Amino acid sequence: MMNKELIIDADECYRLAERRAAKYFQSLYVQVRQKAFVPILTKDFQSWKHNHIQHSLLSFFSRGKRKPDSKEYHNYIRWLDRSGKLDNYLDRSISYIYLRDLGRALDSPDTQTRVRRVIENIKNNLTHSTATDEMLSMAGLYRKAQKEGVESSMIWVMDKLKTVSSNLPKGMDAEEAQRKLIKIIVGVIMHVVDVMGDDISIEERRQKLDEAIRLGYYYGLTYPFIDDLLDAKVLSEKEKRQYSQLIRTTLITGDVPELGEWTGENSRLIQYIHSELREAFEYIKAYQRPETRKNFFEQSYVFFNSQEVDRVKELSNANYTNEELYIPIILKSSSSRLIVRSVISASEDEGFDKRTFFYGIYNQLADDFADMFDDMKEGAVTPYTYYLKYHDKRPDLINPFELYWTVISHLIHNVYHSDTKTCEVMLDRAINGLKRCKERLGTKKYNELMDFFASGNPEFNSLIQNMVKKADDVDFFDKLLRDRMITMLRNERNEQEAFLDTIKTVRNQINNVLHIHKTDDVSTMNVPIIDAANYSLEGDGKRLRPIVAWFMGVNEYGLESSAIVPLLRSLEYMHTASLIFDDLPSQDNATIRRGRSTLHHVYNSAIAELTGLFLTQKATWEQASLDQFDSKTVLKLIQYSAQMTEKMCQGQAMDLDSRGKQLTLEQLNTLSFYKTGIAFEASLIMPAILAHANEVEMEALKTFARHAGIAFQIKDDLLDVEGDQILLGKPIGKDAENNNKTFVAILGKEGARKAMWEHYCLSMEAIQEMPRKTPFLKHLLNYMVNRDH
Repeated sequence: MMNKELIIDADECYRLAERRAAKYFQSLYVQVRQKAFVPILTKDFQSWKHNHIQHSLLSFFSRGKRKPDSKEYHNYIRWLDRSGKLDNYLDRSISYIYLRDLGRALDSPDTQTRVRRVIENIKNNLTHSTATDEMLSMAGLYRKAQKEGVESSMIWVMDKLKTVSSNLPKGMDAEEAQRKLIKIIVGVIMHVVDVMGDDISIEERRQKLDEAIRLGYYYGLTYPFIDDLLDAKVLSEKEKRQYSQLIRTTLITGDVPELGEWTGENSRLIQYIHSELREAFEYIKAYQRPETRKNFFEQSYVFFNSQEVDRVKELSNANYTNEELYIPIILKSSSSRLIVRSVISASEDEGFDKRTFFYGIYNQLADDFADMFDDMKEGAVTPYTYYLKYHDKRPDLINPFELYWTVISHLIHNVYHSDTKTCEVMLDRAINGLKRCKERLGTKKYNELMDFFASGNPEFNSLIQNMVKKADDVDFFDKLLRDRMITMLRNERNEQEAFLDTIKTVRNQINNVLHIHKTDDVSTMNVPIIDAANYSLEGDGKRLRPIVAWFMGVNEYGLESSAIVPLLRSLEYMHTASLIFDDLPSQDNATIRRGRSTLHHVYNSAIAELTGLFLTQKATWEQASLDQFDSKTVLKLIQYSAQMTEKMCQGQAMDLDSRGKQLTLEQLNTLSFYKTGIAFEASLIMPAILAHANEVEMEALKTFARHAGIAFQIKDDLLDVEGDQILLGKPIGKDAENNNKTFVAILGKEGARKAMWEHYCLSMEAIQEMPRKTPFLKHLLNYMVNRDH
């Protein structure tokens, strides 16, 4: 049943929005036909260039201080700081964000105060050599969230982002979707912070930031799950129509319809998306105040419908009018930003609405210019692709590049009232965009493009190209961050894929060397211990400990892979023995392990106990077989191994003794380290011993192992209450059944997640202290906390 209070007159609200956009377009049309922008911007650039083009003599003396490529991120930031350019760089960057994203007027004293405050905050953090990398990392984000008291929201959104990426089909870019989502979440947080008063209490600030993170994610979902999905070649035409109608109905009625029958290979994808978007819609709707709710639905509908109008255009159609090309762009580019204020249920601000409405097309034309050739390949209709194809047949078509400069002129002088700072920042941005385009395309192709789009204004184009060639100090921090984020996400993905591929390869290699062969004297007798040992070793184990040892030994210390095979065997033999003991009726009394019946169920408890003992001795024998290393080193390794085995036994004894008793968090941390962390420590330290690593490095590895091991144990505890039994290969709920004291039992699920991420951060911080920087440990840690089994 439809919610009558929330129904909007879709046709009427879109017609009103179109009328306003048509009036704006007509004003721009007159200006572009008169080329009014040429004398106005020529004068502006003549003043602007004094701050951006060095005198030839100054340029000669500064050659030795030439700036590094901004892709060399850390060197570039240090250069800005050393050369005294960092303040101006941040000033234009933050001013532009306030202009574009927050709809602020730069001549406002309040805006200027806010900009200065943000600049100081960023500058204090930015000069740290790895500040941005840390800020963009999961550990950095979590630490920032801790300071604001919104750790739970950060954990929630990180889990959500991971789930979105894992559910996107092959025809969609998961990396780009993640970047967009993060950008939108940050944008919503910025809006929420911007409307906060200075006298807001800590608790109220925490609550508003919590809501902003969730609102940002939920609003951001519309990009991968509506815009990108409908643009991608994932759904059939019939599915696209069905899906679009579902979105349209939601926005008109205020209620998400049931999905109904959806068959075919995309049914599971659509079911997931429908569930996630329903959750998002209900959250945003509930957040709206009664007086802003109708505006939210109207803005949302205008945004969606304008995209739909654009989406169905075909490049083969030679008959689109200028109005048909540009009015939907004005609508979607302005409503996409206006809707953010609606999402956060902000009070009406006529100045913001006006500035944002006029500004949107500038941003869209800049984006379409940058994406022009990709859009052309896809056959997408944008002002640039359409003009490229039909300019010679349609003299009535507006040149979009001329319209771009017209919009800039209009914004500076008619919307922002010739404000000097706004003029400076907008011209900075325009020249920066052209510089980036020239760098991306190469000089030859760029010049051809400019000759095509700017041929009607040779003098103005000559001025612009002179600025592009000679002007300096037009870089922007948000572009640097974007490039850095893309690089980090791409590197992260490549490293993660390489990490998982190597794990798979090494795991197979380890599986091939674990089998224990019978000796002649044993094979003549019916002795089941070796068969029992092989049965346990053949289970579908992760082999995490020997894999860690292989990575550290071979990749980090350069040890021969064949030389450390005995070490890898010993680690898995010891681990398997510990699992056999854990499963016994006298301990956990487990029935399933690694997807199969536990050993004492297949044989009996006595054989299981003897097999565990046999494997521990077999592990020592393997360690003694490390004949490619000197005897003192091997003896040191065996002594260390014996100490670790002793502590693991103590840990299991502590675990048995703790059942039914109340434990403090510190006691549980100690217990977890003894039970789990020590095994990870051994996997790191044993290769280090063989490689003669120094004590400082070994202590850093031990710190990492302690916290990583506890994080791993907490994840195990969480999986025991919310994991998938099939993926885990063992029943869930065994901890509660055995009255085991776990992190979930003591802290609850939310508290346990916070504790896991705290130990994750401590592990990451330990990595930063290591003299040897290895991405392996970072990816190992990510695997530990993000695994599903």
